[in-house]
Amino acid sequence: MAAANAPITMKEALTLTSIGINPQFITFTHVTMESDKYICVRETAPQNSVVIIDMNMPMQPLRRPITADSALMNPNTRILALKAQLPGTTQDHLQIFNIEMKAKMKSHQMPEQIVFWKWITPKMLGLVTQTSVYHWSIEGDSEPVKMFDRTANLASNQIINYRCDPTEKWLVLIGIAPGSPERPQLVKGNMQLFSVDQQRSQALEAHAASFASFKVLGNENPSTLISFATKTINAGQVISKLHVIELGAQPGKQAFTKKQADLFFPPDFADDFPVAMQISQKYSLIYVITKLGLLFVYDLETATAVYRNRISPDPIFLTSEASSAGGFYAINRRGQVLLATVNEATIVPFVSGQLNNLELAVNLAKRGNLPGAENLVVQRFQELFAQMKYKEAAELAAESPQGILRTPDTVAKFQSVPVQAGQTPPLLQYFGTLLTRGKLNAFESLELSRLVVNQNKKNLLENWLAEDKLECSEELGDLVKTLDNDLALKIYIKARATPKVVAAFAERREFDKILIYSKQVGYSPDYLFLLQTILRTDPQGAVNFALMMAQMEGGCPVDYNTITDLFLQRNLIREATAFLLDVLKGNLPEHGFLQTKVLEINLVTFPNVADAILANGMFSHYDRPRIAQLCEKAGLYVRALQHYTELPDIKRVIVNTHAIEPQSLVEFFGTLSREWALECMKDLLLVNLRGNLQIIVQVAKEYSEQLGADQCIKLFEQFKSYEGLYFFLGSYLSSSEDPEIHFKYIEAAAKTGQIKEVERVTRESNFYDAEKTKNFLMEAKLPDARPLINVCDRFGFVPDLTHYLYTNNMLRYIEGYVQKVNPGNAPLVVGQLLDDECPEDFIKGLILSVRSLLPVEPLVEECEKRNRLRLLTQFLEHLVSEGSQDVHVHNALGKIIIDSNNNPEHFLTTNPYYDSRVVGKYCEKRDPTLAVVAYRRGQCDDELINVTNKNSLFKLQARYVVERMDSDLWEKVLVPENEYRRQLIDQVVSTALPESKSPEQVSAAVKAFMTADLPHELIELLEKIVLQNSAFSGNFNLQNLLILTAIKADPSRVMDYVNRLDNFDGPAVGEVAVEAQLYEEAFAIFKKFNLNVQAVNVLLDNIRSIERAVEFAFRVEEDAVWSQVGKAQLREGLVSDAIESFIRADDATQFLDVIRAAEDGNVYHDLVRYLLMVRQKVKEPKVDSELIYAYAKIDRLGEIEEFILMPNVANLQNVGDRLYDEALYEAAKIIYAFISNWAKLAVTLVKLKQFQGAVDAARKANSAKTWKEVCFACVDAEEFRLAQICGLNIIVQVDDLEEVSDYYQNRGCFNELISLMESGLGLERAHMGIFTELGVLYARYRPEKLMEHIKLFSTRLNIPKLIRACDEQQHWKELTYLYIQYDEFDNAATTVMNHSPEAWDHLQFKDIAVKVANVELYYKAVHFYLQEHPDLINDLLNVLALRVDHTRVVDIMRKAGHLHLVRPYMVAVQSNNVSAVNEALNEIYVEEEDYDRLRESIDLHDNFDQIGLAQKIEKHELLEMRRVAAYIYKKAGRWKQSIALSKKDNMYKDAMETASQSGDRELAEELLVYFIDQGKKECFASCLFVCYDLIRADIALELAWMNNMVDFAFPYLLQFIREYTGKVDELIKDKFEAQNEVKAKEKEEKDIIAQQNMYAQLLPLALPAPPMPGIPSGVGGGFAPPPPMGGMPMPPMPPFGMPPMGSY
Repeated sequence: MAAANAPITMKEALTLTSIGINPQFITFTHVTMESDKYICVRETAPQNSVVIIDMNMPMQPLRRPITADSALMNPNTRILALKAQLPGTTQDHLQIFNIEMKAKMKSHQMPEQIVFWKWITPKMLGLVTQTSVYHWSIEGDSEPVKMFDRTANLASNQIINYRCDPTEKWLVLIGIAPGSPERPQLVKGNMQLFSVDQQRSQALEAHAASFASFKVLGNENPSTLISFATKTINAGQVISKLHVIELGAQPGKQAFTKKQADLFFPPDFADDFPVAMQISQKYSLIYVITKLGLLFVYDLETATAVYRNRISPDPIFLTSEASSAGGFYAINRRGQVLLATVNEATIVPFVSGQLNNLELAVNLAKRGNLPGAENLVVQRFQELFAQMKYKEAAELAAESPQGILRTPDTVAKFQSVPVQAGQTPPLLQYFGTLLTRGKLNAFESLELSRLVVNQNKKNLLENWLAEDKLECSEELGDLVKTLDNDLALKIYIKARATPKVVAAFAERREFDKILIYSKQVGYSPDYLFLLQTILRTDPQGAVNFALMMAQMEGGCPVDYNTITDLFLQRNLIREATAFLLDVLKGNLPEHGFLQTKVLEINLVTFPNVADAILANGMFSHYDRPRIAQLCEKAGLYVRALQHYTELPDIKRVIVNTHAIEPQSLVEFFGTLSREWALECMKDLLLVNLRGNLQIIVQVAKEYSEQLGADQCIKLFEQFKSYEGLYFFLGSYLSSSEDPEIHFKYIEAAAKTGQIKEVERVTRESNFYDAEKTKNFLMEAKLPDARPLINVCDRFGFVPDLTHYLYTNNMLRYIEGYVQKVNPGNAPLVVGQLLDDECPEDFIKGLILSVRSLLPVEPLVEECEKRNRLRLLTQFLEHLVSEGSQDVHVHNALGKIIIDSNNNPEHFLTTNPYYDSRVVGKYCEKRDPTLAVVAYRRGQCDDELINVTNKNSLFKLQARYVVERMDSDLWEKVLVPENEYRRQLIDQVVSTALPESKSPEQVSAAVKAFMTADLPHELIELLEKIVLQNSAFSGNFNLQNLLILTAIKADPSRVMDYVNRLDNFDGPAVGEVAVEAQLYEEAFAIFKKFNLNVQAVNVLLDNIRSIERAVEFAFRVEEDAVWSQVGKAQLREGLVSDAIESFIRADDATQFLDVIRAAEDGNVYHDLVRYLLMVRQKVKEPKVDSELIYAYAKIDRLGEIEEFILMPNVANLQNVGDRLYDEALYEAAKIIYAFISNWAKLAVTLVKLKQFQGAVDAARKANSAKTWKEVCFACVDAEEFRLAQICGLNIIVQVDDLEEVSDYYQNRGCFNELISLMESGLGLERAHMGIFTELGVLYARYRPEKLMEHIKLFSTRLNIPKLIRACDEQQHWKELTYLYIQYDEFDNAATTVMNHSPEAWDHLQFKDIAVKVANVELYYKAVHFYLQEHPDLINDLLNVLALRVDHTRVVDIMRKAGHLHLVRPYMVAVQSNNVSAVNEALNEIYVEEEDYDRLRESIDLHDNFDQIGLAQKIEKHELLEMRRVAAYIYKKAGRWKQSIALSKKDNMYKDAMETASQSGDRELAEELLVYFIDQGKKECFASCLFVCYDLIRADIALELAWMNNMVDFAFPYLLQFIREYTGKVDELIKDKFEAQNEVKAKEKEEKDIIAQQNMYAQLLPLALPAPPMPGIPSGVGGGFAPPPPMGGMPMPPMPPFGMPPMGSY
């Protein structure tokens, strides 16, 4: 069966491999497809990812790096469900993600493993475990809910599907299991059906199942059906069945009869079985898909087989319903995504023709609204009508496919049926059936509504319209309008009868809806007329309407000015203003005229409105000078000022301050320039200084920054307005820091009598010029001195203030200032009063009035400067008596006592409150000893040192320094820069220290001398203390100090001190002596204290005399001493001596250093003795290891063997490695053999050239690295047999194969390498790498064996690698074969074409060409064949015919000049009607003058440049070619050109036929005239017959009569008369029959009326109204068929329009 006529169409929607999906992931476990929207592929290499393919955009897959065991896309939305097993458990973790929102929706951890899961609805996941089935909703936070347990028949089954019905009341689980023992290859299917309502399961045998909804005839609700397919073995016989069963039959309703049918499997598919089932709700068809690609199609209602075919050569493992197309998607193992759909054009003819099942064909056509059953349906309808089965006929017409019976003829047919008494009229039955089935078309709606309107049953119409049962039309609206305007408007709107809708809105005065509706439907009414209409009755409504027009998209349909003029013509100023304000709010430049207009009309009529408009600032493009003049006339001076741009105009207007709001005037000044503003301010002051001063001040305040404060000040000063200056500067003062501004404000305030303000500013301001202000205030002599007090107090002019107040006799202000304002400045006041010779009584009274508030120190200072300190005696004693402890009080009192010499020593020693420095300083010139007393009391070190130095009081200074015991003080007096240091030291040594009995004082003094680096003086001091039998002679510390000081200052005395002194720290002093390089003294000290180790260290480390050290060691015979000697000998390289010393010391602690030194010195014999001693003391791996190494170095291999057999802790592995590294291979061999390190033993044997032993050891080691080392060594030694043994153990490891190959090849051992690889092919562990590498070697060195190898082992080769090798070695034939095996057909084709001498084979290339993916290769192949194999190009093109662009192929051949070469190909593909092919073939036919084929081509294939071809051949020398040109013109509708060409070639028959077919009366009559002119009478007669329908009889007779051809026209005339006579007879007969019919119907009217009224009451549908008296029943609602339209019918026409001749 041709694919084009098949009832099921298959097409490839997508190939997964084409979008980058690896074929290894195209499996049931990696690919999921839950609906026709998405495919989800889970990849695990090269990285874990999930690929989501949107079937609407399949070439743009979404790839996300996700690791999961399974992934499912939601059937409807971009929601992804993921499942992954938790590591180390059998639990699964579930997650649901919203991809668009990039958010996780839900997650859950299942306690058991999920073996299958699926989206059963868009909101529900079905989860199947080993034992149970769960449902998990994606909404809310719910967890999976258990639905049922799996039945026993599904145990150990692989679950392949799980489904639920649309109501979610029935669930089905399907699994497959291995087949029965007698036929294991036939897979067994099991099914579990579960009822949610009954909570009960049923186990069945089935491979595939699906639910469906089907409405049984007579039932209101659809029934739930399940269909399942089985293939079982019963008694050795295979039974394949399809079952369709109803689930949960509806009580009391018609049940669906159980159906079953056979599934016929061809013999080649005996073991095939169903894997999926899909049911199309659109067509009610069942699709059963098998694993091997068979498709069975069955009818759901009857289970009738419809179609069977194989749809895929590869196994199908996944299907999904394509609900919108009524088919399904299937995915096979190759990655093809196949879409199966119903071929709507052929399925019904197929069922009716091929299957001869007319009933099924009609049912399919009705269910799916399919073509192909028209004749059957019409025939059935006529049969039912003839049998008077009107109800069945109505149902058939209502369900007719594509509405072929829903026509006016059908309505007329039902109308024509007479109504039987007691029965429902057939027309009403028809309309009732249509209403229950769906929506009526326009004609049916009109006819039904006419019946309802006649009966005035509006409610029926409203119900039907609400239920969308009627198709609205303008005619229906016109009909309903007579009944209800609102309902008619709804119908007009639905019918999109725009003019009628607008008219209806206008009638209802709903003008706003007109605009909304017009915008929605894109209609443009006459807006100006509508606006004028509204204006007459509703001005405000007109405004709203105009505004709505202004807001229309695309702009206002009426000019704004025109609309405004309409308002103004009716003096509607406010309405015009409202409209313009709204439409002009955008403030566009092009609206400047309208802005001026709206302001003008309001300034003239309503100035306040204009003022408000201007205040809003919404306009900026109007005529400002014009508006300014109008504003001035209207008294809107502020607006006028804002609009004038000339200074004279502004000056003229601005003086009207009486009519201008001050604030507005102030704001206006802000818009002026600086110069203009100052000019206007001057004018205002000139006109009315007093009246306008406040405004000017306000302006100056507001715009002081713009105008400049100095200019404003000059303005006020120009008019001598201190009041204005005062007010202006008062506001400006807070923001100004200009001293001049502050001074002028003070001046203005003073001159205007604002004393309080002067006081405030002088008190608070920080910016005025204090000197200038002070002078001004003194000159002004204000009655209130507080401003002056503020200035002088704040800025330090207190003496001047005091002098001014005293001289002006303002003593009260002096007292007030001192007592209340600033008592702290009282000393300055007192000082000035003393200078002004004020009486002492006033001053004392002033001081006593302040008392404790008075600062004593400055007061004393002021009095002391003037030598009037005694003045304060009373005041100070008063303070002391009050218990004052103020240091200044006591200082002053002390100074007075010292001056009066009133027992000052007593005061200085007993008073605790005075300041020693101050009083001491005061005493220095009066009595230095008193100063020393004061300084000692206050520990004033610097002052005491200075005064004693100055007055040579060194004894007092020495005693003070010793007593203080202060290191800083000692450092200060002992510095070299102190010129009195020697005098002080003499007094310390001679007086102060001998007098002291305090060890602390002595210690502090000694430390000070040490710190000051005075060693000689210190020795002198210490000798006097220690050696002269003082109290400190036996002091341990002082003896240490004496020796240490001598070490530093006088080393010659050290040995004497060591011998004379006994009570010192020997170890510490000895170390210091060593540091001072007094080695002999140190050695003496250590010997004196029996510190032998330290002593020998001095000999070794400092004196560097090993001989003396050895002698000393023999003398003391201490192990520690010998150890130190041994270490020193070791350092000096005397290894043997050192070893001997260590042995004497019995010291094993230094074995590491000894070993290192012995190795460096190659003293292994002594080392052996030492290590044997060490082993007796310690058990260290290092010792035993080094002993073995020493044995090896002295070649005592026997001792090594004996030693390793004894208990030891040697690290034999490390020792062996060390011996190996140092080429001591024999010793290493002993070690490796002992520890069974076969890998290292093998390598060692290689070094010893013992290759056979090395191979044996490598076999025991069985390590890849060892095998490689031995192998490479054998290769280098040309021991190829042994090398091959090793190599076979290496090449089985993929990672090491390439290294072995490179090693052989780098050394030129190609044959040996090939032999190795060939031997490796037979290994049990032979892998792909061996086969591939051998192929690469063949490609390089044995090309003659390459092809055989590739063909034998193509499935075990790494083809990409071998492809690269063949490409490098240029083995093109083999490369092509590899590309084919790897499905790289594009590269295969390219290789063949680029290297055709070696690689081309025609049959092979054809197979390749049809499989390439790159379209460009098709055309490259065409070029290739054209150049190299032109004789086979048609064969290639025939193969590629379905894939190439025929136009491009033709262009290629045309450019190459070889169109004739591909003529067979073009003939074969011309059925596709491609323009380029048609034109190329037509060109060839013209060139070959093959007019028959040319005409055939033109008839069958019309896609070419017809006019161009006709113009090309109309002048051809061959007549038949010119006839073809005329034929082309005729087909193209160029009748005149065709006729002219035929007339030119005397082809009159062709000309007449063309004229007849044109249907153009003028052409036909012109042809008659032409024949008359040419005298062709016979042609004239023939033309009358051929063009019978076109030629008017009067014209024909006129031409014949005038040209004497009546005889030739007479046959035409006879036929014409006969025809019209027959028509008249028919009219008379029809009229007579119509009159009889009317009479018969009038006779039955009375009976029909009663019957119709009765039915009208019973039926919900509309009934025809009773006929009105005097009106025939066929008019206004009767059922008579309408009269035939047009004139009388024409008789049937023969060819060329000539009717048969009638007889008289």
